[in-house]
Amino acid sequence: MNNQFRGEEEEEEELLEEPVIRLKKPKKEKETESANLFFKKLFVDGVVSKEAATAMLPFLIFLSLLTMLYIANSHMAVKNIRDIDKLNKEVKELSWEYKSLKADLMFKSKLTEVAKKVDTLGIKELTEPPKKNYHK
Repeated sequence: MNNQFRGEEEEEEELLEEPVIRLKKPKKEKETESANLFFKKLFVDGVVSKEAATAMLPFLIFLSLLTMLYIANSHMAVKNIRDIDKLNKEVKELSWEYKSLKADLMFKSKLTEVAKKVDTLGIKELTEPPKKNYHK
């Protein structure tokens, strides 16, 4: 078995001896290059092998499924909250309408208001109380 760390140190010493001239790269290229380098080291250089990545695939699918369920649940909760708010507004409006109609009915069922309405039909208000006739 070979000592990999020892070999890397020797390579680094060789690289340090040579003068290196670097040009500044645009930021976007630098970011994509560093991302590519990260993934290259991650998958190719042995941090995660192809076999290990394949073995982790069911777990990753499970995590993505849980994530989709979480997102769907939050969308459904927001929709339910909007529906509840809409129904609350409708209940308030119907309550106001009920109260105004009830007040209008109470006003129209007063004796004086009823008398005004039936006066056009020729019916007059009684001035003396009704009498009950007893026939034997």
